[in-house]
Amino acid sequence: MMHCIAIDDEPLALKQIIGYISKTPFLELTKACSNAMEAISIIAENDIDILFVDINMPDLNGLDFVRSLNQKPLVIFTTAYSEYAIEGFRVDAIDYLLKPFGYPDFLKSAEKAYRQFKLINTAHSSGNNLSDTKYIFVKSEYRTIQIIIDSITHIESRSEYLRIYSEVDSPVMTLGSLKLIKEKLPSEHFMRIHRSYIINLKKISAIERGQIIINKSTRIPIGEQYKEEFQEYLEKHSFTKK
Repeated sequence: MMHCIAIDDEPLALKQIIGYISKTPFLELTKACSNAMEAISIIAENDIDILFVDINMPDLNGLDFVRSLNQKPLVIFTTAYSEYAIEGFRVDAIDYLLKPFGYPDFLKSAEKAYRQFKLINTAHSSGNNLSDTKYIFVKSEYRTIQIIIDSITHIESRSEYLRIYSEVDSPVMTLGSLKLIKEKLPSEHFMRIHRSYIINLKKISAIERGQIIINKSTRIPIGEQYKEEFQEYLEKHSFTKK
């Protein structure tokens, strides 16, 4: 269950968000606020997992409000102004809902946040520290999307485009090459194993008949020219009884 706060200075918009939260089974509304200043004390006194925040508000707008928080919950911005989209992702927002939006769009964004929420909790329970989690931003159609690097399972090249697969979101298509995106990824965790694929080595479940199995289901072939490098990695991290 994710505890959330809804912030919007427009009564009808706030009522709509409250209604959407109430019909979403993994969300629980802690407080609905008509301005950001009211929300500051609520966050200080409660464990909040996600904020639904309007951007264009008087006194303190949504962007400045989120920037002011020392400990940031997950954030989904809501606004009628599309020009705020890029700025919203620069403050690590999970998503951006452009008004007017219906429940299907709201649910899609909420589910995206819920997947990341579960990933963070899993990492914390296993002793990993996500305070150093790194992100990449990719352009997909008219949006700039934030992707947690550690959540990436593999990347597929399709002509001039890349398809990025993640544990917390649906695949993202973006213009680019495997060579360029590999430079943005930590080399100790990501390896090119085919002319069309980069994999996250931490997501390997098994190797079988010249194929790498990612997260127990996805099969990716090992290209001939990449076999030697992958075999060296495998030998370095293998336990063999002598």
